[in-house]
Amino acid sequence: MSKSEGPSSLKRKRPDLGMKNSSGGALIGQEKVLYDLICSKQSMGICTFDMKRETKFAESVVTKSLKSLQARGLVKMVQHYQNKGKKFYLSTDFEPAKELTGGNWYRDGELDKDYINTLKQVCARMIQRKKVITIEGIVESFKQSGAFKVELSREQIEEIVNALVLDNQVMEVKSSGFGEFEFIPVGKICYKYCTQGGGLKGEPKTGAMTSIPCGVCPRITDCTENGIISPTTCVYYAKWLNF
Repeated sequence: MSKSEGPSSLKRKRPDLGMKNSSGGALIGQEKVLYDLICSKQSMGICTFDMKRETKFAESVVTKSLKSLQARGLVKMVQHYQNKGKKFYLSTDFEPAKELTGGNWYRDGELDKDYINTLKQVCARMIQRKKVITIEGIVESFKQSGAFKVELSREQIEEIVNALVLDNQVMEVKSSGFGEFEFIPVGKICYKYCTQGGGLKGEPKTGAMTSIPCGVCPRITDCTENGIISPTTCVYYAKWLNF
């Protein structure tokens, strides 16, 4: 799984444009123009439609140049996770951005539900054992557990915790500094395991209007009216409406 993305996704130094191509000459002319354009898009890549628009090259020129650049290992193709018919081309210097791959929770363009559910179960047990715990404590617990070969980022763990909150398995609370919160600074956000049936004994549930799931949803930036992720297909939003 991955995988942090962004500026740090640059893997190695850019290849020398003076390298010999398959015909024995340097990378020049239309291939060089196209390669420079692709490199300029970094981890976001570019589709052939935009290549033709920005370079004014004919489709046959773009197709031929792309084949040559791919054969040399300078360019790779990535399918958009929401539209597999749409192909983007990136320099092999970069890993594709989450806008193309779907981010941490997608594998080969498909949401990795088994992996997500396993992480949620492990995280819920950690919180249950600790009674009350901060996000920093959860991150440290994951590091010490050694349960996963790939180290999870804080962002990934926060998304898992937010999912548990939406599922009513975990409640987000603020430390009072007393009792079980004795060693947690006053006002610090922390998490408690919910008793069966949702909510915590002796503590009121948050009001429906203040607990709208969109506010903590890790996929909110991908949510659109007619997209794969949308209010009409969101199970959490449907549960909130029936609250």
